[in-house]
Amino acid sequence: MTKITLITGGSRGLGKNTALHLAQKGRDIILTYLSQKKEAEKVVEAIRDMGQKAVALQLDITKVNGFEQFVMGVKNVLKDVWGREDFDILINNAGTGIHNDYMKTSEEEFDRMVNEHVKAPFFLSQKLLPIMVDGGRILNFSSGLTRFTNPGFTAYATMKAAVEVLSVYMAKELGARGITVNVIAPGAIETDFGGGAVRDNAGLNQHIASSVALGRAGMPDDIGGAIAAILDDDAGWINAQRIEVSGGQMI
Repeated sequence: MTKITLITGGSRGLGKNTALHLAQKGRDIILTYLSQKKEAEKVVEAIRDMGQKAVALQLDITKVNGFEQFVMGVKNVLKDVWGREDFDILINNAGTGIHNDYMKTSEEEFDRMVNEHVKAPFFLSQKLLPIMVDGGRILNFSSGLTRFTNPGFTAYATMKAAVEVLSVYMAKELGARGITVNVIAPGAIETDFGGGAVRDNAGLNQHIASSVALGRAGMPDDIGGAIAAILDDDAGWINAQRIEVSGGQMI
């Protein structure tokens, strides 16, 4: 039976790339989007062109009170598209970043990071777990910024550090169901994240490249490919791990 992966934030960036890599490996996809419905539909179409099934659902990860309704939507598409009542893999990817000095970071900015990067994976996973198969897989997103520092990312990195601790506790508590929980921590990647600074600012890109053992900034395929490998059926003994995918940045 084809495995179904649910990816939050799958209309763009690393979520989109991950969805496409997993589809190439024979996985069906449920992806979420916030506002970019047309972009999400393009990803769905690309996955279907590969011969896999895919559906896009709208989700605002900052609205915890909307998660119950979202889960109902997931149940409906599982029944209508797959004839199933459960799914196999959850990837908590969606979220934005902020770049601001520690002393200038506002409570509003801090709270937005909490809602996107801590509350969302905590409570969305909680709501979805009753319809995840035993032996399922969860992958949460962290960042290389929990290991090395870059001024301006204090709030963002703090939340990602919380995700890493959350993931270990989830792995412990969900082990009885055979569900693994891991964290992927990308280094600097050329995407539209943070306004596309790494991708579009040549000086910044060169600076990052000089800090990476492999001599360049990361590309989306570096992350999507790694996730497909981590979630391969043969990698099921990997559990409660932080896996950095940075090309050896800041070592």
